[in-house]
Amino acid sequence: MTFEPFQIGSVPVGGPLPVFILGPCALESEEFAWEMARSVKEIAAKTGIPLIFKASYDKANRTSISSFRGPGVKEGCRILGEIGKQLDVPVTTDIHTAEHAEIAAEHIDLLQIPAFLCRQTDLLEAAARTGRAVNVKKGQFLAPWDTVNIAEKLRAFGCHSFFITERGTTFGYNNLVADMRSLFWIRKEGIPVIFDATHSVQRPGGLGGSTGGDGELAPVLARAAIATGIDGLFMETHSDPATAMSDGPNQIPLEFLEDILVRLIAIHHASHGA
Repeated sequence: MTFEPFQIGSVPVGGPLPVFILGPCALESEEFAWEMARSVKEIAAKTGIPLIFKASYDKANRTSISSFRGPGVKEGCRILGEIGKQLDVPVTTDIHTAEHAEIAAEHIDLLQIPAFLCRQTDLLEAAARTGRAVNVKKGQFLAPWDTVNIAEKLRAFGCHSFFITERGTTFGYNNLVADMRSLFWIRKEGIPVIFDATHSVQRPGGLGGSTGGDGELAPVLARAAIATGIDGLFMETHSDPATAMSDGPNQIPLEFLEDILVRLIAIHHASHGA
């Protein structure tokens, strides 16, 4: 079963290359967001990848009450919208409420549903009703075939431009495992699938008051996912992960991003006969 190709801004979904969703975990500041967006776009232009720029305006599901949150929905979406317009690149961010969907849709090209909220019918409906493309993170608690129900909800609400993102499955305490079979099974249902390389290497709550992770494994899993066959790859990147305000242990150092992308594109071509 296949899906009808669609566009997110100027980026084709179902084209010759997977979509690459890249950017920092959080909108740490407006200046930082612009620096990262310019750098990531420059790397995307060098490597020829279809880029969607990502950053979160509110880290609403962090481990600790003292964790960094972000600038909030209105200010964050304004920043991302301006980046998208001036740099001519589609942008995405995660939303948390039905109200946020309406606010974000004025500025954001791809609305992301967090994994913990992936079955929240009101939120899925609100996102679908905006007319924007939607990316739903598969909950850590779901089997791959359970995502069919999410897809049916979106279609029932009139949304046919959507992804499901695999981001690892809970594996005991403070750990996740990424099952590459999941990518095949979701695509087999005619659902465009993204692999989230950086969140799949998280150790949720693994540092006590914050999330840890095995960031060095993110490129390893990304290579496996590209070879398996996916429609998009999600990777968070940061100019200095050691000082990141959120998910530092999992983010790809910006200095390594170009080399990683070059390898991933080569694997894609080798695996798919291009």
